[in-house]
Amino acid sequence: MAIPTITNQNILDALKYIDEKGVPFHNQSYRYSLVCNDKRYPPMYVIAVAYHLASGQEIKTGAFNSIEAKNYLEKQGFAVETKAQEKFLLSVRAESVESTDERFTMDDLSLGDNYIILDVSLKKANGKIIKRKYEKGEMKISNKTMARIACQVFEDRLTKLSLEEKEGFPICQNTPSGELIQGIYSSVEEFKAHRNTAQFMRYYYDNRQRMFVFYCGNIFSTIRFVQECLKRFGETGDEFILSYRERNKNDLNDSDDIEEKENVSSEHLQQTNSLINKFSSMLLESRNIILRGAPGTGKSFLAKEIAADIISGGLYSSASRLTPEMSKQMEFVQFHPSYDYADFVEGLKPKINDDGSMGFELKEGIFKKFVARARKNYEEAHKTFDTVKKEQSVRAAIDDFFSSIELGVDTLKTINNNEFQITGFDDEHIYISIPNNPSINKLTLNLDEIRKMLEADRDFTMIKDITAFFGKNFATQAYSYDFAIYKAIKARKRTTPVKETKQEIEKKYIFIIDEINRGEISKIFGELFYSIDPGNRGKAGEISTQYSTLHADPDEKFYIPENVYIIGTMNDIDRSVDSFDFAMRRRFRFIEIKPEERMDMLSKLQNEDLKNEAIRRMTDLNEKIVNTPDLNENYQIGASYFLKLQHLTFDQLWTDYLKPLLQEYIHGMYEETEIMKRFEKAYGYEEKSEGNLNDSTQDQR
Repeated sequence: MAIPTITNQNILDALKYIDEKGVPFHNQSYRYSLVCNDKRYPPMYVIAVAYHLASGQEIKTGAFNSIEAKNYLEKQGFAVETKAQEKFLLSVRAESVESTDERFTMDDLSLGDNYIILDVSLKKANGKIIKRKYEKGEMKISNKTMARIACQVFEDRLTKLSLEEKEGFPICQNTPSGELIQGIYSSVEEFKAHRNTAQFMRYYYDNRQRMFVFYCGNIFSTIRFVQECLKRFGETGDEFILSYRERNKNDLNDSDDIEEKENVSSEHLQQTNSLINKFSSMLLESRNIILRGAPGTGKSFLAKEIAADIISGGLYSSASRLTPEMSKQMEFVQFHPSYDYADFVEGLKPKINDDGSMGFELKEGIFKKFVARARKNYEEAHKTFDTVKKEQSVRAAIDDFFSSIELGVDTLKTINNNEFQITGFDDEHIYISIPNNPSINKLTLNLDEIRKMLEADRDFTMIKDITAFFGKNFATQAYSYDFAIYKAIKARKRTTPVKETKQEIEKKYIFIIDEINRGEISKIFGELFYSIDPGNRGKAGEISTQYSTLHADPDEKFYIPENVYIIGTMNDIDRSVDSFDFAMRRRFRFIEIKPEERMDMLSKLQNEDLKNEAIRRMTDLNEKIVNTPDLNENYQIGASYFLKLQHLTFDQLWTDYLKPLLQEYIHGMYEETEIMKRFEKAYGYEEKSEGNLNDSTQDQR
């Protein structure tokens, strides 16, 4: 909306008005300041007051944004400066609360709604700094972090409180005369029986079997709670240090206070029903979807939004906000005509041998590696507690063994007294050197075989026990060395401390294939056509890949677990759409993305007038395209083209991007020139006159 009609005198009167009455807290500006006589004023509020004084209307700032206010005031000759985002520090001790923000007051803690936390920690009297432990279920700083650190540090003391003491424990008091909110409860239901609100926090303890639940609204609302913890359980000099800043409009999209979203434990991420994107549920229902539509509708960006939404459990709409651990649950690849099975699934790749000669080795492609991550999570999540405990014990023993030996130096012996050294290892293999073997002095062992032997509920006393265990008729050379390492690890296993057993939570893994129709589908997927079908997820759809005979275990089967979801994108007008494999088509749900559905992308054009003009031109042009013979809605122009207006003019966008595309659309059509003129008129482009240039050219002739 445009700035209301006001004069410079109205603005000067507004400054006097503000000098007398001040600026309400919610009308402070975090970005800009109008500077006049060494005083600073919030531009939006200045204009709102000026219009109030001129018209008698109520003071309102919602009809325009801060950029519009800044630009208007500068055009009127006023000086407006951009403010640096200021960071404030809050110190909470048992007997005092102080802030570097002079506006902070314990008389009104509800003002915390206007701020966002940057960091928080507990500084002990001895100088030790304690921060929130991520394994406790919190993966970002939120309004509840300060309270959670208090629960973390004083967990034992809080659990020992009687039921009466917990119910009477002070939590929050926004004003000195206001209600004192009390109570630490053991469930959400119990909390809501006393206070029916979504503003609460949960703190899990006792291996996530029990919880504390109590009220928490904004960043200041648990000050009273942590003060009480310091008084009862802390030491003199202990203090919580909270750094924070003013909340801005960008923060509102990722609010910490909505339906406990900040509690992003693995359990929450998988069980939440509060997804942001309307397309997310379609992917979860169908497992495989293809986003199709006109060029520039933001399909690739939307695919990443859907993935971020599902992976974060509705917490984030942008993939850039995912933690490094979450990012492992998403993979992105773009198909092209040269892409093949070896890139996607597996294939032989050239390698240089140790002796300098060339050879080939079997390498996994990007999709098979991704599926392996998802499959590992799925299988781990469905193991029993006892199985997980046993496997973690074995893993700890193996890690302890490798950390205790000196690679290439320490010598082990087989049952036949053949000496060898371990020269290296990774997650799958152990590399050994056998100096006294004249025929084979190097060997690669399968670490998984040794792991399975250690996890088995049996003792291996000779090589034939191993042969029988793996169902082989004859022992391999590797079994002798497996047996020696097995005995060495088992000898140390009893002395290896085992950490707390933690079961894996099943996660969702999302694979994005951009421009899926540009690749030769049958060549890329091969025999995966069967496994990719949503009805063949899991071991029911397992297959042998074409290189299975080269695997360490030739009997190994490939399958896509139930926690894998696939998103493809394609342009409807791409000529390669016609050749898209029909067998693959029926395995995907096709969702059309229309240009008008993605208008929200243009919110990145912060100038409101620019955004509205872009929407008008885009709508008029698309209407003309749809009504052109031999064209249809698939040829419309998407909003992503208009995002280029952040650094281009409308004319430059037309000449450098839209005109060449449209000319390609109508190439060879009857009245091609007339059609382009109609497009130009609908878009609003006026070709510059070259009359003077032509005249001068003719003069030169």
